[in-house]
Amino acid sequence: MVEDKNLHQKALEQFNDIWTVVQDERELAITDRRFYSIAGAMWEGPLGDQFENKPKIEVNKAHLSVIRIFNEWRNNRIDVDFVSVDGSEDDGLADVCDGLYRADEKNSGAMEAYDNAFEEGVGGGYGAWRLTTEFEDEDDDENEKQRIMMEPIYDADQSVFFDLGAKRQDKRDATHSFVLTPYSKPAYELEFGETDYNSWPKDSETATFDWVSNDVVYVAEYYVVTKVNHTVFVYQDVSGEEVRHTEDDFEKDPDLRAFLEATGSKLLREKKTKRKEVRKYILSGEKILGEENGELIPGKNIPIVPFYGKRWYVDNIERCMGHVRLVKDVQRLKNIQISKLAEISATSAIEKPIFTPAQVAGHELTWAEDNIKNNPYLLVNPVTDAQGNVVASGPIGYTKPPAIGPAMGALLQITEEDIQDLLGNQQAGEELDSNVSGTAVELVQNRLDMQTFIYMSNMGKAFQRSGEIWLEMAKEIYVESDRTMKTIGTQGEVGNVTLGEKITNEKGEVVSEGDLTRASFNVEVDVGPSTSSKKASIVRGVTGMMSVVQDPETNVVLGALALMNMEGEGLGDIKEWNRKKLVKMGVLEPTEEDKAEAAQQAENTPADPQATFLISESEKNAAQVTKTNAEVEKVAAETDKVQAQTAEIIAGVDREDRQQILDAVNGAVDTQIRQTSQPQ
Repeated sequence: MVEDKNLHQKALEQFNDIWTVVQDERELAITDRRFYSIAGAMWEGPLGDQFENKPKIEVNKAHLSVIRIFNEWRNNRIDVDFVSVDGSEDDGLADVCDGLYRADEKNSGAMEAYDNAFEEGVGGGYGAWRLTTEFEDEDDDENEKQRIMMEPIYDADQSVFFDLGAKRQDKRDATHSFVLTPYSKPAYELEFGETDYNSWPKDSETATFDWVSNDVVYVAEYYVVTKVNHTVFVYQDVSGEEVRHTEDDFEKDPDLRAFLEATGSKLLREKKTKRKEVRKYILSGEKILGEENGELIPGKNIPIVPFYGKRWYVDNIERCMGHVRLVKDVQRLKNIQISKLAEISATSAIEKPIFTPAQVAGHELTWAEDNIKNNPYLLVNPVTDAQGNVVASGPIGYTKPPAIGPAMGALLQITEEDIQDLLGNQQAGEELDSNVSGTAVELVQNRLDMQTFIYMSNMGKAFQRSGEIWLEMAKEIYVESDRTMKTIGTQGEVGNVTLGEKITNEKGEVVSEGDLTRASFNVEVDVGPSTSSKKASIVRGVTGMMSVVQDPETNVVLGALALMNMEGEGLGDIKEWNRKKLVKMGVLEPTEEDKAEAAQQAENTPADPQATFLISESEKNAAQVTKTNAEVEKVAAETDKVQAQTAEIIAGVDREDRQQILDAVNGAVDTQIRQTSQPQ
């Protein structure tokens, strides 16, 4: 129990150290998000007090700019890709990881987590999501299979905190972190059964953060990274290959050591290392809740993925901001000007006469209702001089309608230009005339993209970190042999993989297709141009090239490339057909599914009769040639025999008779050879 209190006290001190440093930055972030997203928030603070009882109009251009960037993200999602560490061809395990990752995203509704983090990061500068595990079937007590889930973290700028020593943007170097969750007091009592808040720390010297307020109770997830001793045992099996086993392997299977000895495996060496281990504790401001020793998190990473809009270090303090902060002042100035104009416009523009009280005494109501009843005439009382004589007199003056000074008009124009410079002139990309060239459209869109790309690039870093965390978790969770799991392909096609299923890779080695324990991959993401106009630019360039290319086959490939970059509803099936066509032409590398489909199609395709006939005739001619060659060899052998016998006969004949005999024999032999070699 002493250790628990020490751990709790240490956690509170660590959190207070973090909160003291980042409190101001996080306050700016939440203020930025409120500024663009909540009606009336632009007038919060002293500015609103100055305009009390006056029009307070909001022309929220910051909101429109944030939504445009957010829509660019939704239109250009980022995908995680697992690739081999050494760049060599993989046996398909990388594709298995890709499919499982997409399936986990689909099952957990990860798009909500990504969208929430991106919008909070663009608006305020900081967003985050978490990776966690859930049982595949919570209603089945015997089913212990788990899947990895991606969950959103709302108000991340007020709830996610990493240790001050973590300098990397993805926080891979963090040793501890906190994720706060606010509970109402009834919800807290229902969840944890705690009702005593009097014992919680109140002294500002020990706690700068209010864990309990009148309405809210905060609970923290406290993640701690430690390094534990780890031993790897390297065995050599009977085939001479090295096999590695860890202490965990022997703990899970007590018979493993005896099995290795029985099969002839020899222990070569032991390697002692330190392995990262992550534990999660649940803390209140008063004590540790839940398990005393915490929960061991799968993998070796804190499963929190941060996303920054813009980020840098100044004075050794991490600072971040989104798309709103720099435009807040000019946006407020715009609102003040519009509100002032509205106030002026609401004031009557008619010159009103000014009378003395004696002139309108008894006629006040008539004058007050004149603008409504439009009386044909109005009366005033006569004015008399000191002797009592009536003096003809009209109004003593007239009111003047308010006028807009030249400074107001100039300031309005300057303010509008400043807003466009800070937020980007998105209207230039949306209100182009129909006769504007495609090149001009691209130039305008490129300028808008430059303000978007920094957020897409930082989101790519967050996705890369998410893939790394997922892989380490999957290597410890997805280990059940013969477990069938759903996968999702790049085009959304649904498949499955069986963990532990044996296959033969390209090297002829028998490996387990779904053995994620041997998965050692780098995580890559593709962050390209952030607008659909880029694809339209490719289509225009390719179609222009087709008009000057003379090769028909090249034109077919260019047309297929244009089709692949076209966007619109109903193109999915056509694009898939186009891809398969390019695979058959050898332009694209076939996938494993393409290879299997081609093999099955070859087996089911009936033989061509004409091709069968040609093959048969070719084999027949080849057999005839073989037969002819054999007969020629036989005749040649007989010829040698005859020539030898002839040599013996003519040995005793005169020279002239000998020459006649040789000529006759050679002529007969040549005739027989020519007849035998005659083609059929």
